[in-house]
Amino acid sequence: MKIVVLNGSPRRGGVVSQMLGHVAAHLPEQCRAEEFFVHDLQVKPCTGCMRCRTLGRCVLPEDDAHRVAELLRDADALVVGSPCYWGNMTGELKVLFDRVVYVMMGERENGIPVPLHRGKRAVVVSACNTVWPFNVWFGQTGGVFRSVREILKWSGYKVVGTLAKGGCRKQGGLTPREIMKCKKLAKRYVER
Repeated sequence: MKIVVLNGSPRRGGVVSQMLGHVAAHLPEQCRAEEFFVHDLQVKPCTGCMRCRTLGRCVLPEDDAHRVAELLRDADALVVGSPCYWGNMTGELKVLFDRVVYVMMGERENGIPVPLHRGKRAVVVSACNTVWPFNVWFGQTGGVFRSVREILKWSGYKVVGTLAKGGCRKQGGLTPREIMKCKKLAKRYVER
């Protein structure tokens, strides 16, 4: 089972990176993870030309988005992590999703979207500086989940688990309970 891990955090040692590290480390034995630190990728923004919809590939000059797209096309599952920026995913992660739309969803002649990953599983993690429960009440980490779920829904993925952590400015590490939750998320790829 091939799993793509998209780390939308700009901080390698940050909470989102820690969460993704625990999820990836505890994936079932039959899973092979390909991890991407989105901050390090060279990805030009989408120009909205829509040619990828008819050609099945992006017409922009070759960059890391093309490589990620091909791995997403062949992957069996997805793990996405992003810190909360103004109640949403990071801009770099959004730019990547914009560029790989042609491997995420197709389109019928009448404009109706066609999910290309129907039945595949996904897990989403997020963290923010707003303390709990305000991160939930004010839609901070929930905003990340909403925006990522929107992309995954139209792509056909089933989100089988999410994990949010608030108050990261004061507590920059994961608690043993949160680590256990990451391990449980990793097991959801093979549970029925």
